[in-house]
Amino acid sequence: LLPGVIDDQVHFRDPGLEHKEDLRTGSRACAAGGVTTFFEMPNTKPTTTSVEALHAKLARGSEQCVVNYAFFIGATPDNVPELQRAERTPGIKIFIGSSTGSLLVDEQQALERIFAETTLPITAHCEDEATVRANYARVAAERGDEPWPVSDHSRVRDHAAARISTARTFELARRYEHRFHLLHTSTADEVALLREAPDYITAEACPHHLLFHVGDYDRLGTLVQMNPSIKTAADNEALWGALLDGTIDLIATDHAPHTWEEKQQPYPKSPSGLPAVENSLMLMLDQAAGGQCSLEQVVEWMCAAPARTWSLPRKGEIAAGFDADLVLVDLAATHTVRNAEQVTKSGWSPWDGVTLRGRVEQTFVGGQRVYDRSARFLADDPVGQEASFARGE
Repeated sequence: LLPGVIDDQVHFRDPGLEHKEDLRTGSRACAAGGVTTFFEMPNTKPTTTSVEALHAKLARGSEQCVVNYAFFIGATPDNVPELQRAERTPGIKIFIGSSTGSLLVDEQQALERIFAETTLPITAHCEDEATVRANYARVAAERGDEPWPVSDHSRVRDHAAARISTARTFELARRYEHRFHLLHTSTADEVALLREAPDYITAEACPHHLLFHVGDYDRLGTLVQMNPSIKTAADNEALWGALLDGTIDLIATDHAPHTWEEKQQPYPKSPSGLPAVENSLMLMLDQAAGGQCSLEQVVEWMCAAPARTWSLPRKGEIAAGFDADLVLVDLAATHTVRNAEQVTKSGWSPWDGVTLRGRVEQTFVGGQRVYDRSARFLADDPVGQEASFARGE
């Protein structure tokens, strides 16, 4: 029996892109994977960049979610007053690269205002937009009219793009002593920066950046096209080392589903992102079974550390007075990931056909059963609760 997993980075596409996922299907996928609390990102249609939009999304969550939920408010170049008013949110999400329209914030003056004039924790997608655009132009010139292999994605969104943006953001966080969380660390370069960072800067890694590298493009193609891109085997090793020594604090999925048909488009027309929320715990249990880490470390990275990082009261542990968000796993059982069995609306996984050691058997949210594998039970009722935050307590 483990504490329920807390995933602080998912994209459930609701509202506006529900053909890929919605809060009901995404939260049910959470239940099937032992995730009892998720934090969802603001790049929906419309975007979650105002208090009004945030409250509207919270209302949707109360009507659809079978697990606990929270939603980030997104930063734009000119919405600081909304960010100052926002409550009932884990924090502010900035897209420093890898976005379009109002959610792209890469001008220094706008970033300075956000770090200087707000108090909520800030988290960010760190890829330097100027570097990405220059790399894209260079690769386009090289390819001419030839097809682009998907491996070019890791040349466009390269180590430098991540390193430059992360260093820039850390400098802002230090200067304003602003609580900051680095999303989806993907490079050894960022690990080096994290080793020198103050305690109020935390970070996470995702299963795809731990388990895939550029050698997997030949096998999986656009299914492992992600932002930030997958990197090298040496980067995998550096990320694992940083998790094991505490430099990286936690694991999240960046669950970002697209339909199978969308992902089959040739690169660079194919969208970036992959679904992972219903397989993440079992992927990590498999790593523990193989000796890469311990079961206790998996619980720390996926349960206790997220609760601590985001000041979630009564979450992340099995203890008197804590919420009964629980997952029962069978460490001796094996589980083969199958596209046809995925709960996510996208209906596929890059781990299709992979057999994992360790299987989720039952999931409970607030003491209520929301998933039971043997009984083929998956909840439909919206029993999830809005997450609360104990900042400053």
